[in-house]
Amino acid sequence: MFHFIFSSLDNFVSTLQTLLYVDIVQPVLFKVGLMDYDEDTYDALYWVIVGVLEVIVMYALLRPLEALRPAEEWEHRKGVRVDVLYTWIVKLGILNLFFFFTFQPVFDSLQGWLRLHNVSNLEIDNLWPGVTTQPLVAFAIYLVVLDFAGYWYHRLEHRIGIWWELHAVHHSQQQMSLWSDDRNHLLDDILQASFFAAVALVIGVEPSQFVVLVAITNLMQSVQHANIRLNYGWLGERLLVGPAFHRRHHAIGYGHEGTKYGCNFGVLFPWWDMLFRSVSWSREIEPTGIRDQIAAPGERAVNYGEGFFEQHWLAFKRIGARLSARRTTGRGNSDTDAAAV
Repeated sequence: MFHFIFSSLDNFVSTLQTLLYVDIVQPVLFKVGLMDYDEDTYDALYWVIVGVLEVIVMYALLRPLEALRPAEEWEHRKGVRVDVLYTWIVKLGILNLFFFFTFQPVFDSLQGWLRLHNVSNLEIDNLWPGVTTQPLVAFAIYLVVLDFAGYWYHRLEHRIGIWWELHAVHHSQQQMSLWSDDRNHLLDDILQASFFAAVALVIGVEPSQFVVLVAITNLMQSVQHANIRLNYGWLGERLLVGPAFHRRHHAIGYGHEGTKYGCNFGVLFPWWDMLFRSVSWSREIEPTGIRDQIAAPGERAVNYGEGFFEQHWLAFKRIGARLSARRTTGRGNSDTDAAAV
């Protein structure tokens, strides 16, 4: 059943890919003299189509729910507009595609070297022949492994000060919506894309599977960030990260601070937060953002920027300030103080 659904979707996207390429893209490439890039452009078009379809599905499912059962009522949606731009940049999947195929030759060479020296390759789908070789089982294993890696990637974003300044672009949104998941500094997107592409290649994920893994993960994270008053119930929230669980992560004073440096880092599954004791089950609807965006008495609120370019530039300025303070004070561990923003 899984294979049939995947094959049907793949055939649909491939057909659309060919039609668009032959009728629109290829004539443009020919006209501007860029036919040397026709094969790469054709491959990239697959990811673009998947991204566009994903945005359409995401909006069609989540926007009505945001209107019917909003977690917060806003006078205007001005703060959401820039997140739409972030979404289109990320959902098209160009970064993921670039790093996956950039690393592919490197890992092919590495695997060849390992075989030459009689070192076994890491093939997770062959752990239990006849069971893990089943497409659905192998896909589930890849999803869990990548989610485990995602938990630690996310947790370190909050732990390492310089890295936090990049991730703070995401957390500075005070109007969380279905568009907020992709609100990330592009440098952080590059780091994240390269990290997950490397992990996927190491565990043996095929390119076609990687496309689906990325699409599912992106769609689920859009649900988590949506402005929806929704919880999955006691059992459901322990099986899958939902809007209530993830909103706690974005809550002022909890998400990146908490008792140590945050809670609810899980990407798709809350299991890792439960296992590593970083979980909070509060369902209270709380304001989202970063504590220092709200000015304390006698202090000035920190500006994280409203526009796309301003948010990127201010992140670099904060990193520069951290590095400068580190040189001035000589503190060797200042980069691990993620709460000091």
